[in-house]
Amino acid sequence: MFCSYCGSKLDDKASFCPNCGAKIERTEQSQTAETPSPAANNQELSDKSKLAAGLLGILLGGLGIHNFYLGFTGKGVAQLLLSLLSFGLLSWISGIWGLIEGIMILVDSNPKDAKGKKLRD
Repeated sequence: MFCSYCGSKLDDKASFCPNCGAKIERTEQSQTAETPSPAANNQELSDKSKLAAGLLGILLGGLGIHNFYLGFTGKGVAQLLLSLLSFGLLSWISGIWGLIEGIMILVDSNPKDAKGKKLRD
């Protein structure tokens, strides 16, 4: 049996997908399916790019631009305010934060946006 959201192989007794955390809906079709459907995999692909998000994090991470791009507005606002309200004195903290997040996005094998959809390569 496979997850209808991310296409991961599931244990027959699983209630939640170990990969994406989605609740498993038991249907006659899902219990007899041997391979994940291509529609299920395409359904969960984001329209956002992994490369764009990583580069935004590395180059403009101090302003939180990559987080706004991915839909994580709370983190983006926190990084932006940290830089702006300190008049740039603490912008190095946001810069390092953004640099690390940008690198993590690029090296992660399964990065996701705020909606939980996998980023395109």
